[in-house]
Amino acid sequence: MFDVQLRGALALTEGRIAEMLTGEGKTLAAVPAVIWYAKAGKGVHVLTVNDYLARRDAQWMGGIYEFFGLSVGYVQREMGTQERQHAYSYAITYATANEVGFDYLRDQLALQVGQQVHRPFAAAVIDEADSILIDEARIPLVIAGGAEAPDTLGYRVDAMTRHFRRGLDYSLDEYGRNISLTDAGIRATERTFRCGNLFADENLALHTAVQDSLHAHALLRRDVDYLVKDGAIVSVDEFKGRTVEDRRWPAGLHSALEAKEGLNLKKQGRILGSITLENLIALYPNVCGMTGTAATQKEELRTVYGLEVEVIPPNRPVIRVDHPDLLLPGKQKKEEAVIEEIRQARQTRRPVLVGTASVEESERLSARLRAQGIAHHVLNARHEEQEAAIVALSGEQGAVTISTNMAGRGTDIKLGHGVAELGGLYVIGTNRHESRRIDNQLRGRAGRQGDPGSSRFFISLEDDLLVRYGIDNPMFARDADSIQRVIEGQNLEIRKFLRKYESVIEGQRLALQSKRQDILTGAMPCSSEIERLVRLTTIDDLWSEYLAAIVDLRSGVHWVSWGGRDPLHEYLTTVHGMFVRLEEQVAEESERRLAEAESGGFDPAQRGATWTYLTTDRPFGNVPERILRGLLRKLKAGAS
Repeated sequence: MFDVQLRGALALTEGRIAEMLTGEGKTLAAVPAVIWYAKAGKGVHVLTVNDYLARRDAQWMGGIYEFFGLSVGYVQREMGTQERQHAYSYAITYATANEVGFDYLRDQLALQVGQQVHRPFAAAVIDEADSILIDEARIPLVIAGGAEAPDTLGYRVDAMTRHFRRGLDYSLDEYGRNISLTDAGIRATERTFRCGNLFADENLALHTAVQDSLHAHALLRRDVDYLVKDGAIVSVDEFKGRTVEDRRWPAGLHSALEAKEGLNLKKQGRILGSITLENLIALYPNVCGMTGTAATQKEELRTVYGLEVEVIPPNRPVIRVDHPDLLLPGKQKKEEAVIEEIRQARQTRRPVLVGTASVEESERLSARLRAQGIAHHVLNARHEEQEAAIVALSGEQGAVTISTNMAGRGTDIKLGHGVAELGGLYVIGTNRHESRRIDNQLRGRAGRQGDPGSSRFFISLEDDLLVRYGIDNPMFARDADSIQRVIEGQNLEIRKFLRKYESVIEGQRLALQSKRQDILTGAMPCSSEIERLVRLTTIDDLWSEYLAAIVDLRSGVHWVSWGGRDPLHEYLTTVHGMFVRLEEQVAEESERRLAEAESGGFDPAQRGATWTYLTTDRPFGNVPERILRGLLRKLKAGAS
């Protein structure tokens, strides 16, 4: 191992985030730290970003662990309960953070101890730590169940809203995030559905469906925010550009998208449990991680997780040249400049990797290259199966690769024969991302392990980053780093804002689950097996109802701020009272169900199927924006 790899390993043993550049051997650097944590005998989870890496790294490093007398396993999405139990019983377990989280949620619904797969959490070593701890930290992992039929309201609303016109029936703010019905749109809805006052309590479901439908049509774009694949809506991860097969938007919005695209509506079920990756990681007494890009988010990692970032120098100096951004007046001019830059690089046989912001953009750029007879490969969310083969060739002489952000994670581009003498890989970015880290990941594809290379971003005043944040001053736009710092600060404040509201619910969940686990294991006596099952299922059912009530509360608690009261105080006071009542209901409902079960009228062991999926807490805009949008609707309702 290189000295810098050993420095990275030591940083991990000290509970830090080690920033190591692409190509520096993070996978190997983690091994001594994993062994160090595993020697405690309580198990170590090495968390990765996909199943392939979990399997590959466990197999690659398995021999080293076995040399030290440590067993190693890995978890894959298709594994059954028994296979997962075996994998988690080993000294070292490689798995995605999502699979660990889904297994945790399923464990919380187990009716028998033998159905649980986890043992108590001890240590987590996180690969691609910024992706898991920041990019995906707020994404809720959800377990749902029940047999609720899809609500056809989404289709009935879609038949109306698809004919709505911006400025006449609804308005969209200058940042393209906040959307609301105009008076004409309200009247059209009330007339179409003969519902009377749209803002009346009994019309809440209709009003919500209309808003979701408008969002689906006006704010979410096919081939940018989602794909339609095999008759289903498939989400596209904005940070990686990859499709996420098991991620959904919140129920109503997902149904609105299905209606918009003319697809069959999927059943929604009811949410039985949920946890964010941020709260999942908090369950580990020991946490550390590694990534190629973390320093720009060191404040957030310190504030949210108490983790310090240690920047590990590269084994060989980085000689990549990062050119200043080239600013163009519009997207059309920008794409013309990018095409010309690719053409010139190709004349010298120098390989080019072009990073785009969406599937739509990558395919548009591809079409323009084809029109000019420039051979190239496209790597985007439509072609994940071909990723390895395409990436393997992208460092060869004359190669042109058009990619979404997916090339920024888990890929290793090696230079072909003679490419170093041509200047190495040339990375072109066609947009600046909200986060500097994502841009740095793209840049980092070039110049690995002392290789030559260069990068340049082509941006325009029409790019989403500048339009969304209202930045139209060309002088300010030239300093993209400053814009990104402002946005990163805003996003940190949003996450801190959300934590205040969510931490109390997470505390309540942990308290209730502790009691449930005592019932499950027999630590809290029950007089009979039937009573044990009744109490477990009662907790599960009432917690599900409680989660739904919390969603309703959050959608309305902010109105009190207009009355001079603190909405957070009101919220905390209210949920405390709700939880006290929940505990009382658990006792009362358990007794009622027990009597029913003893008379043969209720079988607590009969439970419907469950399924897990990811959702998003930012389907359009951020939380403060949604709050403001709701406040304006409330004021309008009061005025009417």
